[in-house]
Amino acid sequence: MFKLLIVDDEALLRRGIRTLIDFEALNITTVLEAANGVDALKIFKAESPELILLDINLPHITGLELAEQFKTINPYCSIAMLTGYDYFDYMQKALRLGVDDYILKPLTAKEIFEVLTRLIHNFEQTKRLREVDAVVSNLSTESAPLPELLKPLEISLKETIDQHLFESDFSLSKLSELLGYNSSYISSLAKTTLGMTFQDYVLSHRLERAKLLLLTTSLKNYEISEKVGFTDVNYFNTRFKIAFGESPKQYAKRNGQI
Repeated sequence: MFKLLIVDDEALLRRGIRTLIDFEALNITTVLEAANGVDALKIFKAESPELILLDINLPHITGLELAEQFKTINPYCSIAMLTGYDYFDYMQKALRLGVDDYILKPLTAKEIFEVLTRLIHNFEQTKRLREVDAVVSNLSTESAPLPELLKPLEISLKETIDQHLFESDFSLSKLSELLGYNSSYISSLAKTTLGMTFQDYVLSHRLERAKLLLLTTSLKNYEISEKVGFTDVNYFNTRFKIAFGESPKQYAKRNGQI
């Protein structure tokens, strides 16, 4: 669901957009209006709209200046400039400010619908990339440099875990067997080395990798659960929801993958 802010000093144009566009088809649930930059900035700060249609010529503050302020407050909002000028220098400056699109006046319903569709696509793409970056950042601990003070066995333990992390039969007993020590000792060593239990470390990394696969592939839930080391897709779904507050399907849908 999206909020749209229309900023234009022509009341007829704002009313026309409200009347002619099928906002429900675009999943736009809230349409806000402002006739000048001062009011627009107040509304933007109060309502945080994701989508903005912004006239380039406004009273008190220009559309380009307002776009810059919007992007400073929320770099991820999607903005399309409404302009009667087909001037390259205007558009070049707008693009440098992070404006996503523009549309020339006079406007048609088809053009407005199309530009809103592009804005939504841009917003969802940006949101998905941010989520991917966050997941990759969390996963980077798998290959993070080990502290110099770690002893050889602790280093071997961390490297062995990361090597077998996504194997479905990988367990504490298998890790102990690979390292040649009893399970209780390896369990205690793992907690000291990793800062958490062996089971928690494996589970958190498997779930983070699952998030990355949900964002970057079209694999089904059961395929993802197998790839990250789960043997039961229902258990995978349950653990994912406990960890992140939503099911894998809901997570993928929220980030535009379904």
